[in-house]
Amino acid sequence: MEFSKIQELNQDSDRFAGSVIYSDSDHKFIWLGMEKHETEGMVHVNQYLIVHKGKGVLIDAGGITVFPQIVSNLCKHINISDLDILFYSHQDPDVSSGIALWENVSQSKFYIGAYWAQFLPHFGLKDTSRIVSIPDEGSKVYLDDKDYIEFVPAHFLHSISNYTLYDSRSKILFSGDIGAALFPPGERYVAVENFQEHVKLMTVFHQRFMASNKACKKWTDRLKGMDIEAIVPQHGAIFFRQDIPAFLDWFSKLQCGVDLF
Repeated sequence: MEFSKIQELNQDSDRFAGSVIYSDSDHKFIWLGMEKHETEGMVHVNQYLIVHKGKGVLIDAGGITVFPQIVSNLCKHINISDLDILFYSHQDPDVSSGIALWENVSQSKFYIGAYWAQFLPHFGLKDTSRIVSIPDEGSKVYLDDKDYIEFVPAHFLHSISNYTLYDSRSKILFSGDIGAALFPPGERYVAVENFQEHVKLMTVFHQRFMASNKACKKWTDRLKGMDIEAIVPQHGAIFFRQDIPAFLDWFSKLQCGVDLF
């Protein structure tokens, strides 16, 4: 994306409604907006929606507090009855604790790592037959005869059973907690404009929540050969192509977790 477009995304006055990051005749990748209120002590979370030929994939749908806004923004792009997949990168409440609400309003399947599948009923899910367990080595789901989403393993970053998601059509990678940034109050932005300044907002989070440099490097090695236009994290700001090499280089060299004992 051109730098002018990144600035436009950051200056959008209706950032609570979200933005379409990628669009063609059959496919969209949509950021579903910021929470309308910054609540002290509650982490900001990004949700994303893929719409392919009228069918939807919702990524890290979040908890109870964001549910009304996410449903409202989602329904601008797709009927909720056409939501086929909810993907959960891991088990944290900011990722998956709203699952019982989504069970009631949709007929979607819930994709999560096999280890965490048995924990979802504790969030109120009744119909466990709708859970699809992702194997440790990851997997692909084809949206048609050539386009697919891929669940890319990112174990111990920061969950023991963690996955990122690659959308082959838009070439966008959802990275979960990898790439998260902690913004000062009132200073959130949508897309990274200055990578060196943005690193200052990422470092402490990654040092604490990523298990080790070995785990970081394992994930970046898995991405080699992938054509990635954007990396969209669960928390923080979007990285577009021009900043991706710098971000992956930084992450692959990061000393974190047990490295800092």
